[in-house]
Amino acid sequence: QVQLVESGGGLVQAGGSLRVSCGASGLTFGNYAMGWFRQAPGKERELVATISRSGGTTYYADSVKGRFTISRDNAKNTVYLQMNSLKPDDTAVYYCAAGLTDAIWTITTLRSDYIYWGQGTQVTVSS
Repeated sequence: QVQLVESGGGLVQAGGSLRVSCGASGLTFGNYAMGWFRQAPGKERELVATISRSGGTTYYADSVKGRFTISRDNAKNTVYLQMNSLKPDDTAVYYCAAGLTDAIWTITTLRSDYIYWGQGTQVTVSS
């Protein structure tokens, strides 16, 4: 049974930093691109960042570029999202997801390519 479990969310002041993690089990972690999505109340779930199977290719939404960093440790079956210079607009539930790609260096921004999802972790940024 595949499980993705997020952790590390919480309450932080604007300008602060937070790192969320996602541990995976029940799948061959290195065979999947990984993504972080977020969903704020009343809004659609949106892609925040993705990373290729090898870790060598990344993608960031414009809204987080330069502030967030996605990384992965295939030996630990874990993907991370380091979030710096947080803003109140970053408040959301953050979800990790595992997606299929053709090659170890490619990423995907299509939500439909992500087949396994975690339950989410709440990140709240106060002003």
